[in-house]
Amino acid sequence: MLRLNDILDRVSGYHPDPDLDLIKKAYVYSAKVHQGQLRKSGEPYLVHPLEVAGILAELRLDEASIVTGLLHDTIEDTLATKEDIADLFGVEISELVDGVTKLSQFTAGNTQEEKQAENFRKMVVAMAKDIRVLLVKLADRTHNMRTLGHMKPEKQERIAQETIDIYAPLANRLGMQQVKSELEDLSFKYLKPAEYEDLAQKLDARARERDKFIDEVVGIVREKVDEAGIPAEVYGRIKHIYSIYRKMRQQDVDFAQIHDVIAFRVIVDSVAQCYETLGMIHALWKPVPGRFKDYIAIPKPNMYQSLHTTVIGPQGERIEIQIRTREMHRIAEEGVAAHWAYKEGKGADGMSGKDAQKFGWLRQLLEWQRDLTDPTEFLETVKVDLFADEVFVFTPRGDVKSLPRGATPVDFAYTIHSQVGEHCVGAKVNGKIVPLRYKLKNGDTVEILTSPNSHPSKDWLTFVKTSRAQTRIRGFIRQAEHQRSFEIGKEVAERELRRFGLTLNKAAKAGDLDKAAAALGYRVGDDLLVALGYGKVTANQILAQLLPPEKLAAPPPEEPASANRLTELFRKVARRPPSGGVRISGIDDVLVRYGKCCNPVPGDAIVGFITRGRGVTVHTLGCDKVLTMDPLRRVDVSWDARAAEVKRPVSLRVITGDRPGLLAKISQTFSDAGLNIAQANVRTTGDRAVNEFEVGIGDLKQLNQVMRSLERIDGVFSVERV
Repeated sequence: MLRLNDILDRVSGYHPDPDLDLIKKAYVYSAKVHQGQLRKSGEPYLVHPLEVAGILAELRLDEASIVTGLLHDTIEDTLATKEDIADLFGVEISELVDGVTKLSQFTAGNTQEEKQAENFRKMVVAMAKDIRVLLVKLADRTHNMRTLGHMKPEKQERIAQETIDIYAPLANRLGMQQVKSELEDLSFKYLKPAEYEDLAQKLDARARERDKFIDEVVGIVREKVDEAGIPAEVYGRIKHIYSIYRKMRQQDVDFAQIHDVIAFRVIVDSVAQCYETLGMIHALWKPVPGRFKDYIAIPKPNMYQSLHTTVIGPQGERIEIQIRTREMHRIAEEGVAAHWAYKEGKGADGMSGKDAQKFGWLRQLLEWQRDLTDPTEFLETVKVDLFADEVFVFTPRGDVKSLPRGATPVDFAYTIHSQVGEHCVGAKVNGKIVPLRYKLKNGDTVEILTSPNSHPSKDWLTFVKTSRAQTRIRGFIRQAEHQRSFEIGKEVAERELRRFGLTLNKAAKAGDLDKAAAALGYRVGDDLLVALGYGKVTANQILAQLLPPEKLAAPPPEEPASANRLTELFRKVARRPPSGGVRISGIDDVLVRYGKCCNPVPGDAIVGFITRGRGVTVHTLGCDKVLTMDPLRRVDVSWDARAAEVKRPVSLRVITGDRPGLLAKISQTFSDAGLNIAQANVRTTGDRAVNEFEVGIGDLKQLNQVMRSLERIDGVFSVERV
């Protein structure tokens, strides 16, 4: 068990003049307010804040952060208040403790995903104010993951998934490789226990052989640098288990085919020595083409700097070697924590101007959380950028831009400015015209061609990679569709009112349109007209609010043939009553079909589109095809009580290990859920099997239950709805 003196010794080891009395005072206060509390393991609760403070001391953080680690649960789990903390330890520490407390308090939400998304939104706001809040939270999560074995299995799975989805990528973005690697390995251990154990055993089985190989390579490199008179530290290490597993998945190979499970490091004193050492290694062993990366000249956005090269080493084995200075190594392990010296003259968030530039991505997160009202959309948007594997490209002036792998010139245009993205018509890469779908490569020089008359296309959403580009394009399309729907709604309302001797302008000026909007659940008259254009309300519903019943009951003049486009379209597609439990608001006797692109099932959010001669086609709201459909043909649809009576085809893809008996277990799981397999396709690749099934599903709840059951089968790597 960690002791207070251990923490004090660590702080004294790196801090020139630490306020150890403040840390002791925080320890005594934490022990007092947590007295009698126990953790799930049965240990005194004080063990947890001590361990969190110890992790922060390992990261060499300031006294305020260490004290916050000791006090981080006092406001949430004891009778202590923010005011008590401020009186005893000062306003700075009380604000930090309060920031961490707010991150720990889950907000109300309908689903676990909404809670997680809203919690993450709070985290973004807190860390933008003072990033030490996130550093304490990462230390808190690291110790919680180390002791996760004392939790119930369902809680283990939820916490591990949240950790690998959110906290590990954030640690990576902050450059904290040590923390990121530990969080990923611990999450992997609880999310995929069978795969984790299998890999751990395979690594252990070859440990002696690998240690001998490491000693051989280290000895050769050390001899060479000693001959050159370069003082250097040389060592080899096994890559962490999750990174090996991820590489197996990405390359679709088994463990035996992964050759570079060992990474070697050479740590020297200067940048010049880094390049000199690289030259010696390339003279010693043949480098693998395309596997050299210079992160010293072009650092990663999280401040990481190093030279990476892969060579054909002894015994014909591929080995990866990283060469860096001691300062670069400290930053690679500790990330932002290595920069964190709080001094006078820094910004309100404790960040110098130079450091603040390195965290432009944090300001971008803050901007997104303001712009995106849907917390789930915000979380998904952020995940795109947090997980990005980068490529580095140049502007015509030579500035470096970092983009996710697979990014296109459109993504590049939006990183320059949203206006450049909106008016992009073409691009030149390395002086040659390329399609907008072109995938940028490391070292490309990109020039964007613009036109004031050009605007974003829905088609762009099928190939852009960055969340900034996706958000801006969707926003433009939504705005354009909103305006178009307003114009359509205005035209339809004007025609209908004219039949009764009224005009839309008179209704609007008299305030009658706003009253009708309020009665139908809309804010103002313009919103009501937009809803009419989208097909969410009908002209008859609006007339019922604007006209007295006796006038509405009187037969109106004969309607011109082209008066109401929606009504005409419905007449053309009317065949028989709605099938399969779908209601179409305000319309009866319409044929219903289901989009084969998304195969909606009861419980999915859905939308309908009128199709000439084929009735109304129903799609899920998130279906890519919805973005390409004419909003004029959109109608409001919903599931009715009979919906679950009809089984609908849904395709599931199940990725598993290639081992006997797994297919039988999967089939039994479908059978236990009361589902029939209509079609199955199984193919193997190496030690993997890709199984695709078409099953009849009653509703979304049943689908989610069977997917969870499949994921729990030992040997199943992933389950997804196709």
